[in-house]
Amino acid sequence: MAVSSMFVVYAVTWFMTLFVVLPLGNRSQADAGEVVAGTPASAPSGFVMRRKFKLTTIWATLIAIPAILIIHFQLITVDDFDLFKRFGPDA
Repeated sequence: MAVSSMFVVYAVTWFMTLFVVLPLGNRSQADAGEVVAGTPASAPSGFVMRRKFKLTTIWATLIAIPAILIIHFQLITVDDFDLFKRFGPDA
């Protein structure tokens, strides 16, 4: 597996994890009781992206490393998912 492929696997994992982490722990302005004029009450209150990015990086790393190792050492391959191989001429 090339380094560029490892980067792509990590980047895809990071963004997928980001979309899972973004809604976690959000409080709306209505929940906090401080609605800023000109914004909807459902807008997030005290939204901190730095904390979300750190959490995303930690979880994405924990998910991507095993995935990269499985792909690199070919522990699971495409042939493992070939359900019709058993129906071939030598079956």
